[in-house]
Amino acid sequence: MEERTWGLLQAVMPARKTNPTDLPNPRALLAQNPYTPTSTLAQAIMGHSPLLTELVVVREWLQETAPSPLGPEATTGYWRFTKLGVMQALRSGGPARDALVSRMDPDVCAREKSAGLAVDDANYEKNLAMALYACVRAGRIDDAVEMCRKANQPWKAASIRGARLFQWPAISTEEIDHEEDDDDLDLSSGNRQRKLWKSTCIRAALSTNLPEYERVLYAALAPSQQTVAVLKTACRTWEDYLWAQVCVLCEERESGEMDRLGGGFWEGGMEGDTDGEEESEWVARVAETLEALKDVAVVEGLGSEHAFHYSQLHIILDKTEMMIENFADALRSGSLPVSSREHAPLCRFFAHLCLYFQMIDIPVPPLATQVILESYLQVLEAAGQRELIALYAGALGDNAVERYAMFLVSLELSADMSERRLALMRARDHGLDMDRVAVATAERTIEKAFEALPPLRGSLPSIIALQPPPTRPELLLVRSIEWTTFHESTFPTALEQANVIMRYFLASGRVTLARQLLDMLPPELAAIGEPEEMATEYLHYRQFFVIWETLDKVVESQALEVARMNRDTRLAWLDDYRGLIDRAHERITKLLESEWLVTDVETPGGNRRRRELIRVRQIYVPELIIRLHSLLVGSRHHIKENLSRALHLVNTVADLRYKLYEDFVNEDGRRLDDYLGAVRQAVLAGLETGGSDPFRVLSL
Repeated sequence: MEERTWGLLQAVMPARKTNPTDLPNPRALLAQNPYTPTSTLAQAIMGHSPLLTELVVVREWLQETAPSPLGPEATTGYWRFTKLGVMQALRSGGPARDALVSRMDPDVCAREKSAGLAVDDANYEKNLAMALYACVRAGRIDDAVEMCRKANQPWKAASIRGARLFQWPAISTEEIDHEEDDDDLDLSSGNRQRKLWKSTCIRAALSTNLPEYERVLYAALAPSQQTVAVLKTACRTWEDYLWAQVCVLCEERESGEMDRLGGGFWEGGMEGDTDGEEESEWVARVAETLEALKDVAVVEGLGSEHAFHYSQLHIILDKTEMMIENFADALRSGSLPVSSREHAPLCRFFAHLCLYFQMIDIPVPPLATQVILESYLQVLEAAGQRELIALYAGALGDNAVERYAMFLVSLELSADMSERRLALMRARDHGLDMDRVAVATAERTIEKAFEALPPLRGSLPSIIALQPPPTRPELLLVRSIEWTTFHESTFPTALEQANVIMRYFLASGRVTLARQLLDMLPPELAAIGEPEEMATEYLHYRQFFVIWETLDKVVESQALEVARMNRDTRLAWLDDYRGLIDRAHERITKLLESEWLVTDVETPGGNRRRRELIRVRQIYVPELIIRLHSLLVGSRHHIKENLSRALHLVNTVADLRYKLYEDFVNEDGRRLDDYLGAVRQAVLAGLETGGSDPFRVLSL
C-alpha cells in the first residue's frame, strides 16, 4: 500500500509541478484541418484540462497496479463441446440434446433464450470474459485482443480493438518524427467510428439478454454514467471502485468535449454543442464523485477508511494539506496508538511525505509537520535506528537541535564514549550545529540527573565512612560532561558545567565521583581564563585534589613501615615519608591561606552557587585542618619538628584574615571544640620529653 501510494505521487506530481505543454486549441485544430484524427483531438482536449490530464495519469496508475490477468485454459477449437452436439443434432435430424443451441454463431445465446452452450463451453466463455475484463482493468488491451485470437474468437478481438482512438499521422497536424518510416506515416489505426462503437457497447452492457460477465466487459470497454452500475458489479476492491469512477469521468469528459467540437469529420461532422459543461462545473462534479468513495463498501482488501486509501484519495483531490493535518490530529488525540500495527508505517510514510513536499516546494502545515516528524523520531528511537535520528531531526527546523539533544539524552548510559562521539558527529553531517547540540545535550542530561538526585540540604555528609557505589543518576551526572569535552569549541561550557557537577559531588561527600569527574576533563580546561570566577573555582578544585592525593600517599607510606627494617631501608622510607608530609603541609597551608572557594560569605541567603561553595568549605576545610594536624602530631616520633608545625597551624586557623574558624560547624567531627581538643593533646604530647614549659616545643 505504501509503495503504491508513492507510485501515485510519482505519477501526479510532475504534472502539478511543471508548466503544461503549449498544445494547440482543439477547436483551432479542427478549423485548421477538419480531418484531424480523433486521437489528436483527444490529446488537445486533455492538454487544455489539467484535471483531465491528472485523471488520465491516475487511471494509468490504477491499471499498472492492478493484478496481472490470468488467461483461461487453452482450447482446441471454438465451442468444441457445443459443436459436437449441434453436429449430432443435424445428422440425426432431431433437436439438440441437453437444451443446446442449434447454431454456432456468437449471438445465438441471445436469440435462443431457452437454449445454451455445453457446460464446459459455457464455463470457458465465462472464464474468458473474466480474463478479458481483467486485461481491460489492467489497461492491457493488446493482451485481450491476443487472448481472443487464441480462443478462436476474432470478432471479439475486433470489438475490443474498437476502444482504440483513430489516428493517422499522415493527415494529422502534429509534428512528424522524421526518423519514422514514410510507410508508417501513411498507415492509419484505431476506430474511425468510435462513437458508434461506444453506443453499441453501452447497449450491450445494458442488455439483459447477455450474461452478466459479457455486460461487465462491455461496460469496462465503454465506461459511462449509463453503464457505471453494471461496471461496479465487478468491483471487488477499493481500487476497483476508484478505477471505475475515474474511467467514467475521463471517458465522459472526452466525449463531452468532442461533442462540443462537433466531433470532426471522423465522428460525423456534426455542429458543436455549445451547451456543454464548463471546466469549473466539471471540476466540482469530479470532486463530489470521488468524495463519495470515502464510504464505499468493498468485498475484498482494505476498506475506504484505511489510511493509505484515505491518503490516495486526498492526493488525487489535491487536498494534501488537509490530509497531513488530519493525520497529525490523529497522533495528538491518540486515536492512532503507538501499539497499533499501522502506527510505524504510517508515521514513516507521512514523515517522508512532508519532507518530499518541502523538497518540491509544496506547502505543508508547519505544526502538523512537527508533530509527524516527532512521532517518526520516536518510532526510530524505539527501533534502535540511532544512525537515522540526526537526519530526520534536522528537518525540524528551529526545534532540530533540541529534538536531537533529547534523543542523545535518552541514550543515558547505554552508549560508550565512542558511540556518543559518533552520534554527535552525525549532527554535523546532517546540517545541525554540533556545538549547540552538545551543549543542549549536556544541559538536559544534567537536569535529568539532578531531578533524580537528592537535594543538598540537611546535615553535612561524612567523608570518613565507606562510601556506597555510585547510583545510576550519579553516573549519568558524571558522564554528562562528555558531551562538551569532545571539541575545544565547547570547552568553556564544559568548564562551567564541570564546576556545577563538582560542587554537587563535593557538597554531598562523594569525593571519589568528584575525582573521577576531574580525571575525565581535558587538561586544556585549566588554561581557560574567562570568566575569571569560573576559572578560579575550577583551579581550586584541582588544587584540592592534588592535596587529597598527597594525603592518600602519606597514608600509603605509613603502611609501608614495618618493625624489622634495616638501616638503609628505614632511612629511605623515612626520607620519602618526610617528603610527603612536607608536601602535604605546604599544600594544605597554601590552600588555607589562599581564600579557597571563598565567596560572599557575609551576605546571608544568596544564590545557590554561593550556598554550595559554603557547604563545600564547611565539609573540607575542617577536614583538611584536622587531618594535617593528626599527620603532624602522629609523625612526631619520626620527625620531631612536626609537633611544632601542628601547634603553629593553630595560628593560621585563628587568623582573622582567613576566618577559617567560621568553617567549623556544630556537628560531630567538625566542631571547633574537636579541633581545640586535638590541639590540647598535642600540647600534652610536647611534655613527653620532660619539662614543665608547654610552649618549649614551639622552639624545637
